[in-house]
Amino acid sequence: MTKHFVADSTVLLGRSLRHISRSPDTIITTVIVPIAFMLLFVYVFGGAIRSGSHSYVSYVLPGILLMTVASGISYTAFRLFMDMQSGIFERFHSMPIARSSVLWGHVLTSLVATLISLLVVVAVALLMGFRSGAGAPAWLAIAGILTLFTLALTWLAVIPGLCAKSVDGASAFAYPLIFLPFISSAFVPTTTMPGPVRAFAENQPVTSIVNTIRDLLTQSPVGTDIWIALAWCVGILSVAYALSMRIYRRRIA
Repeated sequence: MTKHFVADSTVLLGRSLRHISRSPDTIITTVIVPIAFMLLFVYVFGGAIRSGSHSYVSYVLPGILLMTVASGISYTAFRLFMDMQSGIFERFHSMPIARSSVLWGHVLTSLVATLISLLVVVAVALLMGFRSGAGAPAWLAIAGILTLFTLALTWLAVIPGLCAKSVDGASAFAYPLIFLPFISSAFVPTTTMPGPVRAFAENQPVTSIVNTIRDLLTQSPVGTDIWIALAWCVGILSVAYALSMRIYRRRIA
């Protein structure tokens, strides 16, 4: 059964990736907004923001990476919604394939496309002066956190992809997630924020994830932020996956 599921998910992943390869503007679009914000903050606002002993591009990069993830998942909801509307799901279900592999094909496609987008953003940051002395273990930890965060948000995107009544409704949910880093430690220290805003910023998932990635990049002690970040990612992933599968089973029943 597991072998059957893996094989089916791989085939459907290949199908979705072929669609993206014919429309590379998907990946281009998902990185334009984060890169534009990175250029804006570094070259326009960077001189007025104190980020400690490190360059501002190094300070701001973790938040930009999370924004890149949020930009990409809107396409997951869009592609899933279009498949639901076109009737392709019914065709897949008439074949001898694992039912859940249809969703996993979309999720894995989102993961691959997002990782490519993240690499592009890091490459641009390097051109802007980003440097890190972090070793392989730190980079692997960063990759693991970003992968887990991507999977969590992607499964969250599956819900509107299955439930939305229109294309706009399927993809619009990602916009609040894109702007969530603005109310966090992504661009300025939370200590500079007024009381209620600071309380929200310090207790939402982006701040702990950003702090963890930033500490890993600068080779600083990570502390408890990494456990809080992992708890947020695993919690969101678990709830989103359970809800997505429940909705999916009702839709195909």
